[in-house]
Amino acid sequence: MTFDVQSLKVQNNRNASRFETDLGGGKFAIIQYRRNRNIYVMIHTEVPAEFRGKGIAEKLVHDALEMVKAENLDTAEGRKVDPQCPVVKAFIDRHPEYKPLVAMTA
Repeated sequence: MTFDVQSLKVQNNRNASRFETDLGGGKFAIIQYRRNRNIYVMIHTEVPAEFRGKGIAEKLVHDALEMVKAENLDTAEGRKVDPQCPVVKAFIDRHPEYKPLVAMTA
């Protein structure tokens, strides 16, 4: 199966508390979160087994963080992330330009 990861559209599904991309056939790649005021606590990233290893999680995390960054431009209060999910944390560790989005925790 040929799959163009870069063409995937990531959305913030606020009703389901997740960033998601539709992979077709009723399958989604997701980052589940909970909101704690202005912080997105990113808890879990999931890509269906048959789609793993194609860079989908990387695209999903990148686009989700870009959306949070864009929200910072649209609101007076800054939006932050708490990367509790190891996938999100590893991405931020590899891409330090996103470290300013990380909420300071006690």
